[in-house]
Amino acid sequence: MLKKLIIILPFIFLLFSDIGHAAPNLSIPGLDLDAGSASEPEEVATSIKLVILLTVLSVAPAILLLMTSFTRVVIVLSFVRTALGTQQMPPNQVIIGLSLFLTMFIMGPIFSEINEKAYQPFVEGEITQQQAFDSASQPLKEFMAKHTREKDLSLFLDYAKKDKPATIKDIPINVLIPAFAISELKTAFQMGFMIFLPFLIIDMIVSSILMAMGMMMLPPVMISLPFKILLFILVDGWHLIVKSLLISF
Repeated sequence: MLKKLIIILPFIFLLFSDIGHAAPNLSIPGLDLDAGSASEPEEVATSIKLVILLTVLSVAPAILLLMTSFTRVVIVLSFVRTALGTQQMPPNQVIIGLSLFLTMFIMGPIFSEINEKAYQPFVEGEITQQQAFDSASQPLKEFMAKHTREKDLSLFLDYAKKDKPATIKDIPINVLIPAFAISELKTAFQMGFMIFLPFLIIDMIVSSILMAMGMMMLPPVMISLPFKILLFILVDGWHLIVKSLLISF
């Protein structure tokens, strides 16, 4: 089932670019759900496979996002909001939406390669499902391996009692995905720490001034917030954050 997801899921992003061009000639087919009785064992097996596939698709977005740059992007953007201390501004919808579009931008060349080498040949019947899986997983493996720490990869290889692979192609996908995920978490938290430092300095300066003036009952956060926002605007913070994210990949 994981093999099918790896082949299918990257093309969810590609659909967004195709829908806009195909909208004038788009026709919506009818859907007929027939829950009749099955007379052959093969029909029962097919129905069970369909139910399992629909169940797995409910968690498909989480599987897809763990294999892309989304994890790092959304955590860093969340750190920016927390460091600014603006509570729910920007809203979660804006943070997640921007993270998704940045993910599509970063992963665009990889998805295009998968579409060209795996999906299109598979749809046209030129290659088998196994060949399509191998062709589709290779670009994703190269991307994840490039941003996975050797220490994290060794952790899961040792736990699974597997030998060190000679090439990226030999790394099992069920080992590479969690290793890539925790590597992305560490990288995102490192970037978040660097984002916090200048805002922390502003908070300390404001707090020291208020203490010196004897204004201990006035919350320092209330006074420092405008200065942090002003600093963020003056240095064009969003441009710097997004630029740093793009360069990190």
